[in-house]
Amino acid sequence: MGLGWRRRKKSHHKAKVEELVTPNQFRCPISLELMKDPVTLSTGITYDRESIDRWLDDGNYKCPVTNQIVNNFDLIPNHTLRIMIQDWCVENQQHGVERIPTPRIPISPIEVADVLLHVKASSSATRLDQYKCLELVQKIERWSAESERNRRCIMENGASSALASAFDAFANDSIERNVSILDQILSALDSMFPLQLEARKYMGSLASLRCMVWFLKHQDLSGKEKSIVALKELLSFGDRQHVEALAEIEGVNELLMELLNKRIFSPTITKASLVIVWYLVSSSSPRGEKMKLQFIELGLVSAVLDILIDSERSSCEKALGIFDSLCSCEEGRKKAYGNALTIPLLVKKLLRVSATGSNYSVSAIWKLCKFRERDEEMVLVEALQVGAFHKLLLILQVGCGDKTKEKATELLKLLNPYRAGVECIDSDFKNLKRSI
Repeated sequence: MGLGWRRRKKSHHKAKVEELVTPNQFRCPISLELMKDPVTLSTGITYDRESIDRWLDDGNYKCPVTNQIVNNFDLIPNHTLRIMIQDWCVENQQHGVERIPTPRIPISPIEVADVLLHVKASSSATRLDQYKCLELVQKIERWSAESERNRRCIMENGASSALASAFDAFANDSIERNVSILDQILSALDSMFPLQLEARKYMGSLASLRCMVWFLKHQDLSGKEKSIVALKELLSFGDRQHVEALAEIEGVNELLMELLNKRIFSPTITKASLVIVWYLVSSSSPRGEKMKLQFIELGLVSAVLDILIDSERSSCEKALGIFDSLCSCEEGRKKAYGNALTIPLLVKKLLRVSATGSNYSVSAIWKLCKFRERDEEMVLVEALQVGAFHKLLLILQVGCGDKTKEKATELLKLLNPYRAGVECIDSDFKNLKRSI
């Protein structure tokens, strides 16, 4: 046993002696990591391209080493040093060092502008050429995947607007005939959010919206994800015209309900669907009110409660926002009263999701208690039984917005007369199964 221990000790000591040390001249002065793409600044100091790019993008105009003001931002590739680093990596492969690949030359704004010009030409109304456009969009995607610098260069030179314009043009022509290029454009736009104003105009056109809805119906999981994320990003800018236009598309509410009910699709689809539904049911326009009633009839109240049972915080917050909106109308409250999970779940989520989630919960409980009918007095007793009174007091103590404070205070006044003789029970939904 002693001999074995001494051998292990000796082996461990040998490993420590042979520990590899990276030469200082191969390290980036900013990150202190081995340089993958060494470039020399006008001050004569060499840095890793990614590190110095980030330094300059953050608004720093002085050389990190010399502290000199940088007058020329050109980054000259240091090929000699790169080759030395690559040779050193090869020599030390036995130590687990991998050879650094030769970096690609970053694209220039001129190259991007040239490709985008050809994208516009191949998607013009007089000459739709999906195969040429497909080739160009794939090239843009390859560039974007090579480096963050390339991606920024592509975005800063108007790629999202050019691609969105092409998407609108091909969607106007024929969705079925142009599926490949439309799918490729959605894929390319995925890395360019948030979209520029002109791009939002094209993606918010009726043809583009119809195309994205068509993708949700007919494409595979990947196509559905790209489409639903694009719709969510589009609506997140708060343009009511886009919300109204989406609401006008036949069958969109049934489709979104299907995506919410079948959460096995993907968490990305569920979260994005919740955001889109929230925009649709929160609209105060006549069309928005009509859409809200349609969603209620399709079973949105029960679907949202099912999501609240076991979803993560971000999904719960969105679901609570939807539920609060649904409780603004009589039909929504009736459906809520008829579901045994309503009050226990709303109270359970107080102080457990987020400040915004608590605001939504308080608002929904307030609406259900404030606008109750005579045959719905039990909602107050039920709220007391699951601990609403104490949680509302705690919300007032920890602090909340003025509107939430007013509603919580009024709720306490509504609940107080029913407190005598009401026993508080614990509500635990860990083992509760979804109804569908």
